[in-house]
Amino acid sequence: MKTVTIIGGGFSGTMAAVNLARLSDEALKIVLVNDRHPLGRGIAYSTTRSEHLLNVAARNMSAVPDHPGHFLEWLHSRSDFSDLPEPQLREMYVPRRVYGDYLRSLLQNYLAPIDSHHPAEIEIIEAEAVDIVPSSQDDSADVVLDNGDKIASDRILLATGNQPPAGPGREETEEFRHPQYCPDPWGNWRKRIPDSSENIVIAGTGLSMVDSFLTLEELGWRGQIIAISRNGMIPQSHFRGIDYPDFLPENPESVGLAGMYSLLKTHCEQLTRLGENPGLVVDRLRPFTQRIWQKFSIEEKQHFLKHYAARWNVIRHRIAQPIHQRLTEAITEGRVKVQRGSLKDVRGHGESLEVVVKTPDGDQQIIPGGLVINCTGPNAGFSHTKVKLFQNLLQRGLIIPDELDMGIQVGPDFTVIDANGVSSSKLYAMGALMKGTLWETIAVPELRGQAMRVAEMMIATSTDQDRDYRLSVEEEHVIEYYI
Repeated sequence: MKTVTIIGGGFSGTMAAVNLARLSDEALKIVLVNDRHPLGRGIAYSTTRSEHLLNVAARNMSAVPDHPGHFLEWLHSRSDFSDLPEPQLREMYVPRRVYGDYLRSLLQNYLAPIDSHHPAEIEIIEAEAVDIVPSSQDDSADVVLDNGDKIASDRILLATGNQPPAGPGREETEEFRHPQYCPDPWGNWRKRIPDSSENIVIAGTGLSMVDSFLTLEELGWRGQIIAISRNGMIPQSHFRGIDYPDFLPENPESVGLAGMYSLLKTHCEQLTRLGENPGLVVDRLRPFTQRIWQKFSIEEKQHFLKHYAARWNVIRHRIAQPIHQRLTEAITEGRVKVQRGSLKDVRGHGESLEVVVKTPDGDQQIIPGGLVINCTGPNAGFSHTKVKLFQNLLQRGLIIPDELDMGIQVGPDFTVIDANGVSSSKLYAMGALMKGTLWETIAVPELRGQAMRVAEMMIATSTDQDRDYRLSVEEEHVIEYYI
């Protein structure tokens, strides 16, 4: 019996395992290696806080690409959602912990022993994968765990999600430690909340900052929050879309960055004149984004990342209207202060902290804080990764960073490219590891499609089927996503 090992037990790894189990018509052992976060939930859905909501309406959150209404049907099966009218349920922004329950339930369906209906079996191992050692005898490899155990594998899928958060701006290699510094927004900082007479400083103004703000609000903390980022922008609110003429050329990927910028600028201005949300143009671009990105030159990609990426992310990764309203009210009332600047250092000051910020005009500012929460997002530089597994794989030459150093090089069939430029016959990757290749590759609409296609690909290679499952850069069903 062939063995497929999946490293990563969040959305990507869980749904790849589910798809392998449900699509395989031959005996197949699937080993799902999970570490740090609860199985099936990953970082995003491991929260137990009810105020942490999905950033997409329930109608677009099916984890199964060939069953778009699957999540809605699952919600109807729960007593707390069963009585809601369909139109209301479709538009709900459900708590993320509920979505974690959904993913766990999907996985649970395939943890039963092998039977004639599902000949694949899934084994769960709670451990950290730290290395992959190819066999010198055949085309297999051993996945090495932190406890010294090894998993003999015919195929291996890297589905590890985002890199750990970046540091607080310090140039020192040693990690900064202080009782009142939280290097990860998902750490247990709630036990360290200071008196409301002290500031809480949040490094970053994106989605993780919003989560931290909501939790502090729910806990009744009434001090001031100071949120710092280079751009000083907070996520925008979801909005109701309108009928708007299709403005994209027949082959939008051929326009280039300058042409695309000009096109989007024109229509953003037109929508603003109409009193409508210009974010609509980003949504209309969604089915083509990956193809457009792949056609950009390396210089165009670098220019986009430097000049446009921050604004793109603010428009693209939106939050529910009630949450946005709550945050903007707190800003208006002065309970939250959003400040532009580059965070250069965090240093201890007795039992509290000092945050060193370089302001846009070049001055240096010291901001005191009773608690500092790092919400700067995942580390963007892959070649200097602190993940032991990737350090070892880079050293072995089994993986190499992509041209932007945002992830690893992956071929159009999900196979990992090694240091010799050769596609691996046993190692695959999906999700955030492909960000430099695809740009849009971390949201459910992309991940659910990837999880199904990579499962099809691995089944085909594991059973010597002559089938072509090359990477389709967009999911075929991008359903109502822009509304």
